[in-house]
Amino acid sequence: MKASELRQKSTEDLSKELLESLKEQFVFRMQRSSGQLTRHSEMRKVRRKIARIKTIMNEMQSTAEASK
Repeated sequence: MKASELRQKSTEDLSKELLESLKEQFVFRMQRSSGQLTRHSEMRKVRRKIARIKTIMNEMQSTAEASK
């Protein structure tokens, strides 16, 4: 998902998206440790998605604090 699409979502939606991505990352880590992971590129995609979501959440938080 692109950053522009994530910026349009609310903080609740971003939190849900982050939780889903973290669960997905956990599943990939377990598959990797047991030797069952076949799509290694998906790990990188999920890590980057998590980073994007966290960055946008921090941006939203800092703009909310600045507007106070």
